[in-house]
Amino acid sequence: MFLLINKPAGWTSHDIVAYLRKKLGRGKKLKVGHAGTLDPFATGLLIVGVGRAATKRLDEFKKLPKTYVAALRLGAVSDTHDPTGTIKITDQKTIEQFNKPTSALTRITDTLNCFVGKQKQTPPMYSAKKINGRKLYELARQGKEIERPPAPIEIYALKLLDYQWPELKIEVLCSAGTYIRSLAHDLGQRLGVGAYCAELTRTRIGQYSLAKAKPPEAIDSQTIIGYNESEEG
Repeated sequence: MFLLINKPAGWTSHDIVAYLRKKLGRGKKLKVGHAGTLDPFATGLLIVGVGRAATKRLDEFKKLPKTYVAALRLGAVSDTHDPTGTIKITDQKTIEQFNKPTSALTRITDTLNCFVGKQKQTPPMYSAKKINGRKLYELARQGKEIERPPAPIEIYALKLLDYQWPELKIEVLCSAGTYIRSLAHDLGQRLGVGAYCAELTRTRIGQYSLAKAKPPEAIDSQTIIGYNESEEG
């Protein structure tokens, strides 16, 4: 079976899997997996497979397009491209040149439009992506930065939801493999003031919506239709 989980901030995707395995496993080993990582600071939709049959099919969900709502903080950069990293404030003179409401909004809209379509994106150093068998975040924590080959992605739609300096709120519909943190950083560089992803919520995976998801603590074997102990092992 598959579960739609609303991941809270502070939980890793692995935390969700471990929690559900323990809660549903009843002391036995239970195969549980997820269909696409969400960063610990992020919230939103995580599709979880429970049982051998479901976990074998998780790749089907990983390939689906994703929708995110992201709050970007302008005027600063982060080495992780999110609020968990070391934050560096942009120089005040650059900010003052940008912070003119009318012209800034036009500039933001034009810049967002530039990111729609097929493109190549460089993954952040603080990510689980592997290069030569090593996870990038393991190298980053050692103070190392290596060359990362850009990967092909596609931004299908990029919508401005709100702008009140220094917060820019956007909705992104994108292909699998897209890093919203990298998009936030790249937008900030293109705008010339810097940016990082301050908040991130995944609202949809393909046709599956966050509106139908439940928090992990609300899940138990009695409320899951089709739960079968024979799938344990």
